[in-house]
Amino acid sequence: MPLSELIGDARRRKDLLKHMILQLHEGQAPEQVKAQLVRMLGQVPYGDVVEVEQELIAEGLPSEEVLRLCDLHHAALEGSIDLSRARPAPPGHPVHTFQQENRALEWEIKELGKLYAEILALPSDADAGERMESVRAHFNNLMDVEKHYLRKENLLFPYLEKRGITGPPKVMWGKHDEARAMLKGAMEALVAVDRFTGGEAQGVIQLIVEPASRSISEMIDKEEQILLPMCLDTLTDAEWHAISRQSADFGFCLYDPVQEWIPDGVAPETEEPADAGRVRLPSGSMTPAELAAILNTIPFDLTFVDRDDRVRYFTQGRERIFSRSRAILGREVQYCHPPGSVHVVQRILDDFRSGTHDRAAFWITMKGRFIHIEYFALRDPKGEYLGCLEVSQDLTEKRALQGEQRLLSYVDAEVNHA
Repeated sequence: MPLSELIGDARRRKDLLKHMILQLHEGQAPEQVKAQLVRMLGQVPYGDVVEVEQELIAEGLPSEEVLRLCDLHHAALEGSIDLSRARPAPPGHPVHTFQQENRALEWEIKELGKLYAEILALPSDADAGERMESVRAHFNNLMDVEKHYLRKENLLFPYLEKRGITGPPKVMWGKHDEARAMLKGAMEALVAVDRFTGGEAQGVIQLIVEPASRSISEMIDKEEQILLPMCLDTLTDAEWHAISRQSADFGFCLYDPVQEWIPDGVAPETEEPADAGRVRLPSGSMTPAELAAILNTIPFDLTFVDRDDRVRYFTQGRERIFSRSRAILGREVQYCHPPGSVHVVQRILDDFRSGTHDRAAFWITMKGRFIHIEYFALRDPKGEYLGCLEVSQDLTEKRALQGEQRLLSYVDAEVNHA
């Protein structure tokens, strides 16, 4: 059969791709397989890669083996996957959000790459402390990828599985877990030592840290070249809308979507009537709009961290003390603090969880303002730990108050003003 006909024959093309993946399974070098693939097929449609992976698992190749081969056949197919037919996602669409998060992750990895090069060029006895502190800071941001993975696992993969696409999600979830383990190990290595010499830093970078950041880069390639284009072709707008509505529950990774995506034919959600959907509490009730107004009007910055140490809510008052964006929602609170203070945050949370303490207060001077910060343990009526509430307040003016101003003084002030 002429090569042009082979390229146009989808079944034969997939069979050839499957054969090449099995060659990798038998130990043939990725570069040799890639050269053969490019010579015979030119470019492979992304859908073929997904279907072949699914067929291999259905035919008995263990998903663990596909997981082991995942990086190998990704290396073999790199640059050979045809994305010309991939549909673009509009702003606010879950795929657009995934892509923007990938751009933010890539920026962090690029900055890390510059630091790696500087550290690897240092003499072995040089002080690498400042550069390694920068590596810690960027790695702290990379840990935010957890929310990206959670949204894929809990929102995207279930819809694929409903369509009978079970193999690729299983394989990709396994790669998530590998990346998680590598990131955790890298972060532990970075915070275990206060000061690094050049030689120590080089060893940590080459053996632990760089492989961890590379695992995120490789996952970005798999998403952009295969998973996301395939999902755009597979899921309906109604399914994407359902994913979009639930995404904020898991939080966003280094990116806060700036506009809402609503597919054609779906009406925007409107506020509930004032007499419906009330939030009922032991001492009364209010509508969600009233509750939001109350929380955003009180003169505090409030941040709620749940029992699993994940940030779940913050107030959005007009005058904020510390900047917040929805990108922190779902993030482990330990990674919202500089590495040098993480151990203190962890100690407070451990004490709250164990019941040793119920509050911890601190105060600082920031830009000439007196800022009071207090953490409170939240417990249910049985004393079970529910989470932590951070309360920050600018007390500059209140700290300077003297004498008295009683309630009736308000009337006197109004009369004098008139």
